Amino acid sequence: MTRVVGKGIPYIDARKKATGQAMFADDYKFPNMLYVKFLRSPHPHARIVSIDTSRAEAHPGVRAVAIGRDLPLGFGVLPVSPDETAMAVEKVRYAGEIVAAVAGETEEAALEGVRLVEVRYEPIRAFLEPEDSLTECAPEEQIHEHCKNGTNIHKIASLRFNDPEAALEEAPHVRTLKFRFAGVTHAFTEPMATVATWNEDDGLVVISATQVPHYLHRTLSKILGLPLHRIRVIKPALGGGFGGKSDPFPHELITAHLAMKTGRPVKCRFSREEVFLNNHGRHPTDMTISVGCDDDGKIQALNADIVIDGGAFGSFGVVTTYYNGVLLQGPYRIDRFGFRTRRVYTNKPQCGAMRGHGAVNPRYAMEVTLDVLAHDLRIDPCDLRLGNFLPSNTLTVGQLRITSNGVKDCLLAVRERSDWDRRYGKLPFGRGLGVACGFYISGSALPIIWNRYPQTVVHLKLDFDGGVVVYSGASDIGQGSDTVLAQVVAETLGLPLERVHVKAADTRHTPVDLGSYSSRVTFMVGNAALKAAEKMKAEISRAVAREKKVPEDTIMFTNGRVVSEDGGLDLSWDDGVEIALAGRGALATSGWYISPKLGGDFKGAGAGLSPSYSFGAFISEVEVNPATGHVRVVKVWGAHDCGRALNPKAVEGQIEGCIHMGLGQALSEEMRYNAGHLLNSNFTDYRIPTALDTPEMDITIVESNDPEGPFGAKEAGEGPIHPVLPSIGNAVFDAVGVRMYELPITPDKVLAALKARKNAEQEQVS
Repeated sequence: MTRVVGKGIPYIDARKKATGQAMFADDYKFPNMLYVKFLRSPHPHARIVSIDTSRAEAHPGVRAVAIGRDLPLGFGVLPVSPDETAMAVEKVRYAGEIVAAVAGETEEAALEGVRLVEVRYEPIRAFLEPEDSLTECAPEEQIHEHCKNGTNIHKIASLRFNDPEAALEEAPHVRTLKFRFAGVTHAFTEPMATVATWNEDDGLVVISATQVPHYLHRTLSKILGLPLHRIRVIKPALGGGFGGKSDPFPHELITAHLAMKTGRPVKCRFSREEVFLNNHGRHPTDMTISVGCDDDGKIQALNADIVIDGGAFGSFGVVTTYYNGVLLQGPYRIDRFGFRTRRVYTNKPQCGAMRGHGAVNPRYAMEVTLDVLAHDLRIDPCDLRLGNFLPSNTLTVGQLRITSNGVKDCLLAVRERSDWDRRYGKLPFGRGLGVACGFYISGSALPIIWNRYPQTVVHLKLDFDGGVVVYSGASDIGQGSDTVLAQVVAETLGLPLERVHVKAADTRHTPVDLGSYSSRVTFMVGNAALKAAEKMKAEISRAVAREKKVPEDTIMFTNGRVVSEDGGLDLSWDDGVEIALAGRGALATSGWYISPKLGGDFKGAGAGLSPSYSFGAFISEVEVNPATGHVRVVKVWGAHDCGRALNPKAVEGQIEGCIHMGLGQALSEEMRYNAGHLLNSNFTDYRIPTALDTPEMDITIVESNDPEGPFGAKEAGEGPIHPVLPSIGNAVFDAVGVRMYELPITPDKVLAALKARKNAEQEQVS
């Protein structure tokens, strides 16, 4: 029976955040600090003919100006796509790209300096839609020189298993449907902010709102030409990320460069418009999917053709290109499977990783298509899904290894709690239920940078005060990872939580962790912390056994005491610590995690590999006004298999957050452009659901106790978003009888679909 793990514990930083004591990047201030502002391109695609910074440099409040040629080296979070520079060098690739930076004594002085920079541009043909980027163009029109086949295609990913095209021809029931998804962005509360200092003693210190201190550290070294040991990256308290802070960014490099150039602290804080221009959100997507099944609803084959709009740069795009396809392999058994994904560059702000990275849009398409097939066959949509689930302990056709799998329990739970069998298809017109399922990775099995270092390392230190300090490079971005690490260590050592202190995400003091993305922290960093705690436990046990003359394997750690099974030994924790540290001083141990070797030997086999996968099922109830087309989500029943809920409060919060974010993409959120210019770069026009839009939520945590997770845990931060959107889309059909193949499901689209259905019915009658 556990004492700390499995308990709903408030986050260890909750009090600091609630009382305003937590230090976010924008809270850091240093004496003699400068402020940096950016000149951004007014053109989506243009050559830079000339830049004149003389007037800006002469302004009395300006201390430094930087332009692209000052930092010309390319970078990117993926080593295979180092296609971005800190500022535009020879041409601009989207409206809003940084062209120059000005550091001033005040923000106002920096802004005035920006206004004084003179740039002459020569516009180039802009590629604003994915279909434009698929066609051949002149070499001088290409967004990047490395684009494929004279087009603006960035990456093509294609896999085929067991001839899915032939299987679709043979299947008695096939549906081929086309879907379109608008781009959406993370809309986190805290804007980007960075503070950098430089001196010969400490080197470069960068305090930044980042999910990936390690990757930022490496990129700073490359672009600024500094050795790694001369750079320190600190992640302070962070106000939301959702993937939107998981790249090294130009503003971080520029701020650091200006600190080195001036020898003074330099601070950058984005406006809300700049946050939107930075984007790195979910890719706009066009997808055609074909699914075939037999008369009983057993899936026979799946084939998909997908085009994703990557914007101007690579970011995580190569991974996204594969994820759009390979993560269609679950949660159902599909033995004849294929896809082609093409990621194109366009002259818009770049897209990257966003919660549920790479799988949210394809999951909507798959789950809606399954719903259509269920209606074709007159099979209950829940029953069709139940007949196709992957079992536990199996391989998919593309050799994704499934360990624990609670998806059936998830679906049965929401089916019962929503009263599906009595209510589905029987509610009044305008009211409906919809179901969807999903699965997701618990961290990528392959690191972004290939080397022999573990994917994460955790150090523990025990000193005379009896407190255990956890040193981890993992970034707590609000998901509660610091709390989980404290729980894992406290549980292993039998300590109350207040005895454990977490020091995280400071590259000078903490070991390497690859960052908070791909739902990797609880699983991978949790395993590393568990290993480090077990080593510490063994060292203390060995010392106590030697001094007290008791068998080492009988010693237990519980309730802050060190005891033996027979009761002959009963020491306080502090007494045990004194024994363990006698003659040696502080005790330090390390734990690490390296994913097991997974996957096949074909090209693309590494994509989507994870040591474990989470599963889930959701049912949504909606109310649709047929006169206005307005959709209101009334209630959502969500069940998620997280392996073991180390902190049920945190898991429930993550699921609820996924519902709210999924609701936004499903019904209202989209990035809107005109001639390459973003139109809704603010929280008034970019329509995030408010508290009044948030439906009632009924959350069920399903625990499958994964054999490889720390105390059985898997991910819970991203997987729950996948079924949210299609459950809403399918519920709209149950409510008013129209299918929604384009997101967001705005009132005009609902009205258009209702009108089209009415016209079709009238044509049939006539």
